[in-house]
Amino acid sequence: MKEDANTTINELKEEIKNFIKKRDWEKYHNLKDLAESICIEAAELLEIFQWRKIEEIEKLIEDEKFKIKISEEIADIIIYLLNMSESAKIDITKAVLNKIKKNEGKYPIEKYYGKAHIDG
Repeated sequence: MKEDANTTINELKEEIKNFIKKRDWEKYHNLKDLAESICIEAAELLEIFQWRKIEEIEKLIEDEKFKIKISEEIADIIIYLLNMSESAKIDITKAVLNKIKKNEGKYPIEKYYGKAHIDG
């Protein structure tokens, strides 16, 4: 079975592209609608955690049904993100590494180490 350790981003993109093509859904997967769908799915992920205390979530994460609900929402978000990156011709690896590099300059370790908030 494919897992993170043995699957590339491009392989996932191909799986998604084939799924969409077989259903003739390309016409619905424009950048605007994909961005909206990412937000909707992110809200559905957030809803799973709404009103729950951290301690409750830490116990629930051991429950397989709860974990499946989370993994399905994460998968929906990733599917839309990968589809959007493909539509916009954005290389995800480059984008992520460039953003980390930018954040390293923005949040130097010596100033932000161990801080959960950013000083103004």
